[in-house]
Amino acid sequence: MSPTFRIAYRFLTAKKRAMLMSLSCIVLGVGLFIVTQATTSGFEDFFIKTILGTNGAIRIEDRFQDTIRTMESAGGGSGSTFQIEQKEGRKYIEGVEEPKLLIEALHEFRNVAGLSEVVTGSAILRSSFKGDSVKIYGIILDNHLMVSELGKQIIRGRIDDFRINPAGALIGKVIADRLQLGVGDSFILESAGQSRRYKVSAIYETGVSDIDKERVYLQLPEARSQLKRTTGASFIQVNLYDNTRANEDAAQMEEVLRHGAKSWQVREKTWLEVFRTLRISSGITVSVFTLIAGLAMFNTLAMIVMEKTKEIAILRSMGYTREDISNIFVWQATIVLMIGTVLGWILGASVTYAVSHTPTHIRGIFSTDTYVVQWSIWHYVAATITAVIMVMVASLIPARRAARLEPGDIIRGTAQ
Repeated sequence: MSPTFRIAYRFLTAKKRAMLMSLSCIVLGVGLFIVTQATTSGFEDFFIKTILGTNGAIRIEDRFQDTIRTMESAGGGSGSTFQIEQKEGRKYIEGVEEPKLLIEALHEFRNVAGLSEVVTGSAILRSSFKGDSVKIYGIILDNHLMVSELGKQIIRGRIDDFRINPAGALIGKVIADRLQLGVGDSFILESAGQSRRYKVSAIYETGVSDIDKERVYLQLPEARSQLKRTTGASFIQVNLYDNTRANEDAAQMEEVLRHGAKSWQVREKTWLEVFRTLRISSGITVSVFTLIAGLAMFNTLAMIVMEKTKEIAILRSMGYTREDISNIFVWQATIVLMIGTVLGWILGASVTYAVSHTPTHIRGIFSTDTYVVQWSIWHYVAATITAVIMVMVASLIPARRAARLEPGDIIRGTAQ
């Protein structure tokens, strides 16, 4: 143990109450920073998993053509013209005309983990209770299970019943509740000028209200017949091995396939911005505790400098350099910071664990009955860095002031 550390510890114990205030603020700042980041990041990750489990990482839809603009050449009155390709202006052709060919091409992308051809269309669902507007999703079940979590979202019935029953249907929990439908019940779908009867094979719940209240899944051949769409597809849903690369893959797919490709980051940009803003704002809010700790540390060390001027003069006379005197006060801040950070880690981990078991009921953008948290070492790193910056910066000013004191000035009473 170095002499400067021992002296710092002695000075520190002389101001126990003030140091305990700084310590408590550091503990609260670090602990609450970890908790808020764990909860906001947890809900964001859960939202992303829900979106990927319902709408996939990428959607390939409408074919496009770059528009060609005719311009008159400058010079003379010859009236000659030339054409330029205007990529900013695109002509979109709704839907996917050749889904089989597109699927074959998509399989050439290394990051593609699964593909599902989907046909959609509007319809009216009528039960014995009442009718409501819905949207038909025609799928090949095994393919769609590779690009979604539909199999895990079944809450009533069996998905195998849908697999073996051509007239079977999967409906959302909101639809089932509103129209009082249960597994095995029949209903009528009206679309494209025709009506057909189907049977509820199973009921699913994604937690996304816009999905659970409108999507009715049918077998792809049955959906084509119901919607009178014998060819083509509405879109192709793509699942990726690495979902973080969705933006890059979507751009490459657009360039190669000449079809619109929307990644999950683009589709859900608004909600992702909301979660990011919440994470930043909550981090800034709880950092106030760490700021208070820094101010308290500044005040405490400044008072110690004023009260220990004689001791500082003695130390300088004994041969301690300005750097040694500065280190004494930096050590005091470091000791409090280290203890506070460790206790803050323990507080953050304990509260995060308790929060993760706290019941709640959230429906709308995802479905969960408990708080969702994310356990990440980076939350602890970020909390520590924040505390170190605020506390150590606050301690440097009184440390530098103490280092500038001269023994002669102290004896004459002219030290400032």
